[in-house]
Amino acid sequence: MSILALVFDFDGLILDTETTDFQSWQAVYRAHGCELRLEDWADCVGRPAGHFDPLEHLERLRGVRVDRDRIRAERSAKMRQLNLAQPVLPGVREYLRGARELRLKIGLASSSDRAWVYGHLGRLGLLDYFDTIKCVEDTGAHKPDPAPYLAVLDTLRIAAPRAVAFEDSPHGVAAAKAAGMLCVAVPNPVTRRLGLDRADLVLDSLASLPLPALLGRLDGPRRPAD
Repeated sequence: MSILALVFDFDGLILDTETTDFQSWQAVYRAHGCELRLEDWADCVGRPAGHFDPLEHLERLRGVRVDRDRIRAERSAKMRQLNLAQPVLPGVREYLRGARELRLKIGLASSSDRAWVYGHLGRLGLLDYFDTIKCVEDTGAHKPDPAPYLAVLDTLRIAAPRAVAFEDSPHGVAAAKAAGMLCVAVPNPVTRRLGLDRADLVLDSLASLPLPALLGRLDGPRRPAD
């Protein structure tokens, strides 16, 4: 069965905001004489914002209250600085261009809010590649709930087995598989140590395997549509 659509995650897959998020909180913890361990942070990747409260965790480690408003403001400024310095992850632009040349549908399914996703995609010059984008406002759901992917598939009018999801985290992979899709995992430095064995294929980077070769592995040889 031919693949007709590619559906991308955003955070950690197109732009490595997962690593900058972790790094900015690490800086906060170190400034307070503590250490934020990756194993404590990792389970919140792809989860709703309230799943893990890093300030509450910091207060438990220190045994005292902290100035939450000041820390949030400083941390947000640091993360913004780090994100603006981040390039689009390797191979992403090539996959988007390749999908357009092959006349594949292109979607994006994110648990993040619309302003965040659209703002970064617009800044990076990627927004016009997508036929549809679904964010948390569209579904009210967060991965591993499959709702973000199901919403994209419904809008594109593509059956799940004919679409490939690109994810960086176990929760994202679980969402894609629950939606009935093929899934390619491309971990970032934060998610690389996590279990991605449910994915149909795991790549170090999208740059490591050109899109036609990937489609050949998942679907058989493909040529541009007539």
